[in-house]
Amino acid sequence: MQKLIIKGCRELGGKISISGSKNAALPILAASILANKVKIKNIPLVKDIFTMIELLNFIGLKTKLIKKKNIIEIINNEKKINTLAPYKLVKTMRAGVLVLGSLLAKYKKAKVSLPGGCAIGTRPVDLHLFALKKLGAKIRIKDGYILAEAKKGLIGANIKFPSISVGATENALLAAIKAKGKTILKNCAIEPEIKDLILFLKKLGANIKLKGRTISIKESKKINSKISHQIIFDRIELGTYMIASALLAKKGLTINKIDPKIIRSEIDILKKIGISIRQKKNSVIVKKSNKLKKINITTKPYPGFPTDLQAQLMVLLTQVNGISKIREDIFENRFMHVPELKRMGAQIEIKEKTAIIKGPTKLTGAEVMATDLRASVSLVLAGLIAENRTIINRIYHLDRGYEFLENKLKNCKAKIKRI
Repeated sequence: MQKLIIKGCRELGGKISISGSKNAALPILAASILANKVKIKNIPLVKDIFTMIELLNFIGLKTKLIKKKNIIEIINNEKKINTLAPYKLVKTMRAGVLVLGSLLAKYKKAKVSLPGGCAIGTRPVDLHLFALKKLGAKIRIKDGYILAEAKKGLIGANIKFPSISVGATENALLAAIKAKGKTILKNCAIEPEIKDLILFLKKLGANIKLKGRTISIKESKKINSKISHQIIFDRIELGTYMIASALLAKKGLTINKIDPKIIRSEIDILKKIGISIRQKKNSVIVKKSNKLKKINITTKPYPGFPTDLQAQLMVLLTQVNGISKIREDIFENRFMHVPELKRMGAQIEIKEKTAIIKGPTKLTGAEVMATDLRASVSLVLAGLIAENRTIINRIYHLDRGYEFLENKLKNCKAKIKRI
């Protein structure tokens, strides 16, 4: 099993280019089932993407991944289409459940395994199924599979989500673009990745309007046969490298291929802590500061502070003078990185949904274990600032969502290697 070895306390500098967004690419790949011919650019080369491509191939689409250009071409000629998404492909990647909406919309039936992914909470698919039932789908769960059917097609409906869910919003969108009449989705997630999916669906010919947290969809009679789309940048990858820069880039580190307007909340919070951030049109320059201030934050749906950056921010807060607090309001089991950070010397206490972080604390290298995607990258950040050597086990979690992480960090003078 592969491991990462990091020798810490090395100053970072240089430039990092941000990859395409995994969380935008996955629902757009699921949406490609609805099209005939699609070219998707800026596709990130990470494990979850490869798994989704494998799933599309299993369903019967033809895919061609041009790795050197980060482009994928997908053709659906509707020959030998399989409306099954098996356990072996969905078990490691929660986004696999997103083919449910597309298959149901286009082929009026689907059999999709209940999803897996990171062990950061129950994350049930109840809200996905709630929306699809409102659209007229008949759904039952049998032997670990979702069996969905709409023999006469889906029918537009007014749907208000009981709570905000990114995945449920995406699945409802994918199903609704071919539903008869008009669908109104209320209390939706409005993450930039969902806006990117809407842009893709509009190119397909969908009639979609977004206002506040309400999305209106009119039935799409005609689907465009051939479209091209460029995936937005990965804002979680950007936030991760901004925090790495805040910890170690004394002379500043430039992060490009981004749009700073999309991450205003993250920039505001880092500035409140005392980090120096200079924004340009398509880049940010982040410098380490020696005067870091404590902060209390709560993770919230976009445009609030993202749960996917909570673990990384926690590492930064171990270096802040005073006691900071992070309340995790999205997932109930997302502090599994805390025992590993404590092994490295961090002083963190968990009280129900809140992590209490005492700083500044000198971290020391140790052998640690990654438990989920974002936890694994928080251990990389901790290893970069820790004295001596850090060994990170189970880094397959990391490979699910970070493209060329070691290379990007090595190019910025970090001492990190995979064995």
